[in-house]
Amino acid sequence: MSPLVIQTISPVLDLGGTFVFAISGALTAAKHRLDIFGVMVLAFAAGNAGGITRDLLIGAVPPAAIASWTYLGVSILAGLITFLWSPAIARFNNPVLWFDAVGLAFFAVAGTQKALSHGLDPWMAPLLGMLTGIGGGMLRDVLANEIPTVLRSDLYALAALAGAVVVAAGHVLRLDPLAAALAGGLLCFAVRFVAIRYRWHLPKAKAPGAEREPDEKRR
Repeated sequence: MSPLVIQTISPVLDLGGTFVFAISGALTAAKHRLDIFGVMVLAFAAGNAGGITRDLLIGAVPPAAIASWTYLGVSILAGLITFLWSPAIARFNNPVLWFDAVGLAFFAVAGTQKALSHGLDPWMAPLLGMLTGIGGGMLRDVLANEIPTVLRSDLYALAALAGAVVVAAGHVLRLDPLAAALAGGLLCFAVRFVAIRYRWHLPKAKAPGAEREPDEKRR
């Protein structure tokens, strides 16, 4: 994969994912009626936690999110937009889920590409792409005192992993990196879209003792 292509595509995808995920973080803050500082904190956390974790793991230090003011600026812009117009944004059906789906696609692709550009094995790069996609949402939910979406949502991490695998496969097959990025991002969003639309999900664990409750009620 050409270094010039990586230098062009990855930052654009990274910033796009940062903006979209920052909006999802700010919307979560608005839902919990946090003040403007809380909105900015959740916006930055959601938009950058995944990328920072990825960069630390692959040795790209200092992480891009804190090496440049651009990521902070994008996060603050998204936070301000949401703070000022959150009622209008909230009119969309489940806006956090849809912004999450778009951000997930951006980050899954960008994370995989950056991992590959730093020499990570193509078998492992998709895991970094998935981590980039789910990291911000996990920290956002933890700070908002919610169970992270990745642990309870419909095909969340799996969608990110599917898109990341497409990008890694394109790298191995020496396909056009832009085409691989587009295909991977579309697949990730499509899986997430269908899962949200039709409530597809992986099998869930049964609560301990759930099968004994009917018998106990009969007694």
